[in-house]
Amino acid sequence: MSYNYLPLDTSLLDFELVNNLLDFNQHISITFDAHDRINKCRSYLDKKMEDEDALYYGINTGFGFLQNVRINKDQIEKLQVNLLKSHACGMGEEVPAAIVKLMLMLKVKSLSYGYSGVQIDTVKRLIEMFNNDVLPVIYTQGSLGASGDLAPLSHLSLPLIGLGEVNYNGEKRKTEDVWNELGWKAIALQTKEGLAMINGTQFMSAYGMYCLKKAAQLIKMADIICALSIDAYDCVTSPFAECIQTIRPHKGQVDTAKNIRAYLSGSDIASQKKSQVQDPYSFRCVPQVHGATKDVFDNVLDVFLTEINSVTDNPNIFPDDDIIVSGGNFHGQPLALRLDFLSIAMSELANISERRIYQLISGQRGLPLFLVKNPGLNSGFMIPQYTAAGIVSENKQLCTPASVDSISSSNNQEDHVSMGANAATKCLRVINNVEKVLAIELLTAAQALDFRRPLKTSEPLEKLHAAFRKIVSFNEEDRVLHDDMMKAVEFVTLYKIQQEDSL
Repeated sequence: MSYNYLPLDTSLLDFELVNNLLDFNQHISITFDAHDRINKCRSYLDKKMEDEDALYYGINTGFGFLQNVRINKDQIEKLQVNLLKSHACGMGEEVPAAIVKLMLMLKVKSLSYGYSGVQIDTVKRLIEMFNNDVLPVIYTQGSLGASGDLAPLSHLSLPLIGLGEVNYNGEKRKTEDVWNELGWKAIALQTKEGLAMINGTQFMSAYGMYCLKKAAQLIKMADIICALSIDAYDCVTSPFAECIQTIRPHKGQVDTAKNIRAYLSGSDIASQKKSQVQDPYSFRCVPQVHGATKDVFDNVLDVFLTEINSVTDNPNIFPDDDIIVSGGNFHGQPLALRLDFLSIAMSELANISERRIYQLISGQRGLPLFLVKNPGLNSGFMIPQYTAAGIVSENKQLCTPASVDSISSSNNQEDHVSMGANAATKCLRVINNVEKVLAIELLTAAQALDFRRPLKTSEPLEKLHAAFRKIVSFNEEDRVLHDDMMKAVEFVTLYKIQQEDSL
């Protein structure tokens, strides 16, 4: 197996494989087994279609409320093309390229099981699109998250028949023009293929996996940035003692306290005598708050890994059982609930982070007001806290669950929907906001730590501080802090914590 390729078949994808796909710009392929399963299912469906009296949803009938309308045999292929055209009704912002790539990969993964009835040429074209970075233009709005992600997956599929737009070589272009340039021909869709393409949860799933990837980095950064703030604020370390965690042993709490102890080990600041008995909750209760977020993350990841290793189109074809079943695997309820939960859990990392920022600039514990020399003449770090507060407030608004809503569609045939697509897009907004608040905390804690000199913190925290100071210098007097804040965001995104720096 080449490490440049991610082979797709019935083998389970894990979190590391998905992350590596994006981090190392891997290509995708299908295995011989997946190839055989796809062909077997297609051949079975072709044979079933020889029975002109049989009626199969979406194969020789209309869709949704039009399920009882029989489609003539000579119009069945047109039915699939019409489906893609009529359902490509997306609006809003364009979906980020990384998420589009995940959608393509996850669609190929789902089709590779051989329960969807597609032809092998369709799957090969999806692979070619992924591997050549020919990325369909998809929009964030349009899916109810229950009949599958119909609108976004229709935009994903339009290029198969030479329609729609794609991003290629940094330009948004008509698919037809790019196809001509590449020497590709449009796919002639066969029975059921359009439905197989647009029924599924790949929009929600791709957003969820991308959010989880970002969340994993931010959870790690939240612990180490918080540890820097703990020393910068000259906190007591007893709340992180192992004994107190063992009598309330939530996994995330135990893990967080262990991380904080490791990050503070060897710190001159942490070991010096303190004048206070206790610290504010935003420092003292970090194991409990960060830990709860980690426990939610684990649950959400488990559900999404199940989802991306599933078949979610409809109907499903079982050649070995000689049956075609119309069901509801496209319904996004498991994802919608977890996306809402992930939004809430991640927002709490920003919520408690902003409180630490506030404490650090408050002029306590021997630190100057707003962490600047000559406060009054200089405003120092006054307004970054305003920005963090505004972002935290925005997150609170975004965390209203999408999954508690439902709007009937398709003339009340589709009378309960998950709204998982809305949960997905706002989850990414929440996580991007968390990234910004943690960046502001890092900027603030680094400034506060410099006022503790010549005392030093621990080795891993000094390493973090030194790396950050290479891109953002100490703030001697007022300057345009937006630039520093944006550099801090990039740092939080890219900084790699060494294993020995934590557990």
